[in-house]
Amino acid sequence: MDTADLGLPVNVPSTALFTDQYELTMLQAALKAGTAERHSVFEIFTRRLPHGRRYGVVAGTGRVLDAVENFRFDEGVLRFLREKAVVDEETSDWLAGYRFSGDIWGYPEGEVYFPGSPVMRVEGSFAECVLLETVILSILNHDSSIAAAASRMSSAAGGRPLIEMGARRTHELAAVAASRAAYIGGFSSTSDLAAGFRYNIPTVGTSAHAFTLLHDTERDAFRAQVDSLGAGTTLLVDTYDVAEAVRAAVEVAGPELGAVRIDSGDLLLVAHRVRQQLDELGARDTKIVVTSDLDEYAIASLAAAPVDAYGVGTQLVTGSGHPTASMVYKLVARAESADPGAPLVPVAKKSTGGKTSIGGRKWAARRRDADGVAEAEVIGTGEVPPELADRQLLVPLVRGGEVIAREPLDVVRDRHAAARAGLPLSATQLSRGEPVLPTEYVHVPSGS
Repeated sequence: MDTADLGLPVNVPSTALFTDQYELTMLQAALKAGTAERHSVFEIFTRRLPHGRRYGVVAGTGRVLDAVENFRFDEGVLRFLREKAVVDEETSDWLAGYRFSGDIWGYPEGEVYFPGSPVMRVEGSFAECVLLETVILSILNHDSSIAAAASRMSSAAGGRPLIEMGARRTHELAAVAASRAAYIGGFSSTSDLAAGFRYNIPTVGTSAHAFTLLHDTERDAFRAQVDSLGAGTTLLVDTYDVAEAVRAAVEVAGPELGAVRIDSGDLLLVAHRVRQQLDELGARDTKIVVTSDLDEYAIASLAAAPVDAYGVGTQLVTGSGHPTASMVYKLVARAESADPGAPLVPVAKKSTGGKTSIGGRKWAARRRDADGVAEAEVIGTGEVPPELADRQLLVPLVRGGEVIAREPLDVVRDRHAAARAGLPLSATQLSRGEPVLPTEYVHVPSGS
């Protein structure tokens, strides 16, 4: 079943107002000036990674494609824009027929990126491209931030499963997007049913402390859960006394008890004690799941603990301290006129304060050493050097307004694992440092 076609309540029928007003005022002015139809090239990139991060993760591309397809101005939206005097009648008429008809290229979703990487390129008329700025940035900035945090947590977990459980710590729709991004970054399941329904991500969940407190005794709560869900369920054992709860859990479920969950206390110490107790009670195959405000550092600190899985909420859905990827959407080239054959002219902002950009339509490639390990992110204009021709990163996503690059989420997840594995080992270090790959800029003039 393709859940993307179900018209689920977590979808928004139109994304046209997921924009800033100045995009529409620029459109109106450009229409009056006769410059709106000039062919233009916009690029999405970040000037720097969040402090201390070694790499970024491209996430949200699939959602961007959905947003571009659903960017439509229906009569209700247009009436609002006219009544609020956001646009004039001429602009309203133009918006009524809006359909993106240009091309979009980008790094494949799940790929890693670095400062300056042109993670997405949007081409078409100025009018149709400028309107997409905010919705594209809002998706990529949010999802890439969550995916990067998830990737770091996945590295720290060392192959142990990670459960995304942050829905109650963020906006209800952001929670669905966060779960998707976490899955790309290496999480194996989610507690959020909307995410499971929308994206077919495996869902998990058993009980909270409230279920234990509902019953007269902890043993009664365990028995009710096992009777309902079977001995393979996960029992929460830290409501009262952990040792007594573990004993009762095994007595109720037997040695076939699936798992116990620990949600408080000194997790390193408690996990060791619980593992020893479970083994002594004959429940050697019973797993231990830990939760409680985990981040990548807490997960790494439990590497030597007998922990089988981690549940992560708040720190994950807030990007573990970095809730945005700080991507920007900049015009880098535009035609000299609206003539379809007019040549492109590189353009770039020049300012102080580190907000300069580099003009020209860019390509990107990743140079690797003799062992196949990435050693540099190479970004250039003009022709691609022959030695980098098979290392290019940008792929077509939309051609002539038609989406051509939808793919299953598991493919994206596997791509990220492979991309991360192709980086130097220092990429997975949690200590603060510079980007693991340097960014190199080159220009090869056409015909040289």
